[in-house]
Amino acid sequence: MKTKHLILIILSTFTWLGLQAQTKMVFIKGGTFVPLYGTDSLPVKINDLYMDVYPVTNMQYLAFVKQHQKWQKNKVLRIFADQNYLMGWLNDTTLANNMNRMSPVTNISWYAAKAYCDCLDKRLPTVDEWEYVGMANDSIPDARLLKNYNTYILAWYEKPRSYKNTIGSTFKNYYGVYDMHGLVWEWTSDFNSILISGESRKDVDNDKNLFCGSGAVGANDLMDYAAFMRYALRGSLKANYAMRNLGFRCVSDVK
Repeated sequence: MKTKHLILIILSTFTWLGLQAQTKMVFIKGGTFVPLYGTDSLPVKINDLYMDVYPVTNMQYLAFVKQHQKWQKNKVLRIFADQNYLMGWLNDTTLANNMNRMSPVTNISWYAAKAYCDCLDKRLPTVDEWEYVGMANDSIPDARLLKNYNTYILAWYEKPRSYKNTIGSTFKNYYGVYDMHGLVWEWTSDFNSILISGESRKDVDNDKNLFCGSGAVGANDLMDYAAFMRYALRGSLKANYAMRNLGFRCVSDVK
């Protein structure tokens, strides 16, 4: 039995490492942009980075929890993930029969998403990094002023169960990244940074309890409803929350 158990552990490790080796990342050239929120309305600088082309999938996360048992459905501590964590999975290491292995993994807490990225020597993107990449359409790096760009995102918000779709089923953006809009919402490392506790939006206590953001007063573009909804969702989250339409992807710094 011990030999069989050891073989299963070795196979699980190789599966996990193999899946991660297949994870595609693309280079994102840094720059500056004025985000939706910010009391000083000054441009934010984004450094060069690499970003996952696709959100993390059910198959990849399944390999992760097989290798890192503390993040399994019935073993995770409730302080790190609420009761919705991995809802729909049959058990700790089995997806439901109707789950698409190549759909983005959802019902994942911030703690779990961070742990996944950390294991790969990666990290979650910041709000500003995500918005910087997310403001691109298929041909230009900043499409926020285009009506069809915002219309596309708002139309997606109205679609049911898009989280069940396969990764890569939305458009490839200017940077070569898929599914920033159209499949799932995504965790960011500082998802609660829109809560203002001082004169600067950077002056935030990220460990305090989170409440819905009061919104539009500090916005730079009152017409960007699609982005308003993203910020509103982030402002309503706590780090142990898990939602069926909330997933994640990883980034890494350029060294």
